[in-house]
Amino acid sequence: MPYNAEPHLRRPSSEALRERIPGWGADLDPADRPSVPRELNLTPEDNGAHWDVPERQPELEPRERSIEHGMLPPVFGTVAPLRGLSGAIRRYAYENYSEARAAHWLLLVLGDRVDAGEQHLRSLASTRPDNPITQTGVLSEGRRHGVASRFGVGRADTAHQWMDPVIVAAPWVVTAIGIGLLVRGARRTASSERVQTE
Repeated sequence: MPYNAEPHLRRPSSEALRERIPGWGADLDPADRPSVPRELNLTPEDNGAHWDVPERQPELEPRERSIEHGMLPPVFGTVAPLRGLSGAIRRYAYENYSEARAAHWLLLVLGDRVDAGEQHLRSLASTRPDNPITQTGVLSEGRRHGVASRFGVGRADTAHQWMDPVIVAAPWVVTAIGIGLLVRGARRTASSERVQTE
């Protein structure tokens, strides 16, 4: 168990490792090592632990954890619980894929993108929505030599700069189009109802 206070003493002998792994033990002689690590032989009384297994933090709501781990660590974060569609995507990634699989990480990236969209929608529904003009730094492009700083200076990020306006503006454009379509549909419905009543 990884959280025991006792030191892990189930180490195979040097001879067993040398038989199993070709070249193992080449640095056993301190003269062959660039630095000799400090080795501690502590007993449970010497290592300062006053517990056998530490007291566990209560899990008030289910937390995500990789399928490789049998349990959560004794202490874990609760600051960002999973919510909404992004939470469902992240939970699916943790429950179904190992951390060694690309699908695990790609689903987590997708969950982050969906979460960003959810936050944009939440800000639009609030009394103080995000302002894409002032909060993205677009106005400083003209005032702080933004365009001149991109040419002739060997910057590594110039290859993807053409995508940045698309990535920043696309959610706002899509939202504006969606709202426009909803308003247009509502007007058509209202005018058709008016015509039917007359």
